[in-house]
Amino acid sequence: MVIIVTGGTFGIGRAISLRLAHDGHNVVAFGLESRQVSSVAENGGETLRAEAAAAGLRIDALEADVSRAADVERVVEYALAEHGSIGGLVNNAAIGPLGTILTTSEELWQSVIDVNLKGAFLAARAVLPHMLAAGGGSIAHVGSGGGWGKPNMLAYAASKGGMFTQAAALAYDYAAAGIRVNTVVPRPATLTGMSLGRIGGDMQRYNPAPAAVGRVATADDCAAAVAFLFTPGAAALNGAIIDAGSLPHQGGPVPPPR
Repeated sequence: MVIIVTGGTFGIGRAISLRLAHDGHNVVAFGLESRQVSSVAENGGETLRAEAAAAGLRIDALEADVSRAADVERVVEYALAEHGSIGGLVNNAAIGPLGTILTTSEELWQSVIDVNLKGAFLAARAVLPHMLAAGGGSIAHVGSGGGWGKPNMLAYAASKGGMFTQAAALAYDYAAAGIRVNTVVPRPATLTGMSLGRIGGDMQRYNPAPAAVGRVATADDCAAAVAFLFTPGAAALNGAIIDAGSLPHQGGPVPPPR
């Protein structure tokens, strides 16, 4: 399957791109090479291509802005020219600055909505005609526990909450056409450019609590859940939310490692 991964060159997106390529998919990943607000991620495309080559995999890593329709269309045209079809999409690109309603400027609010929510809209809108023509496809949103509402992340929470409902609406609209749309929610504080950016890039301050499995969650954990959605075993899943973060999103304490 040919799968486009937005924000696919760093952090969780990078892990998703590598996992999907390892599973035999043709991956077209894209993102921006420069640092974005509240993130330390940069130069991800070159690094991803090198990692893929070292592992004997091919990943097409492009630079494009998910919030710009022309950029998204360019990626879709590239995927079609190189691979002939598009069967999957992972909407992962996101920025996540912290802030309350009184500390978030209108400009910053708009930037978050443009990347996180509008970006998913633009990407889905661009690939859907090709999936419909092919008789089906699979779209995976990478959500966030913030989408259920969390303190000091107003714009980010609003955008991620919108992704939940956007995915459900897409699933309703195109289920009869053989298109599935599901959402995976990563563990809070999974190591990414975003999570590091929120602490000024200081790894000494990165000290997340263990996940429900008794260890710190990784981007690979989320990637495994996303990859499942592109397997025959997920054929009956549509409009679903897979909470890969588990207990922390339910509000209770996480049991310590045994």
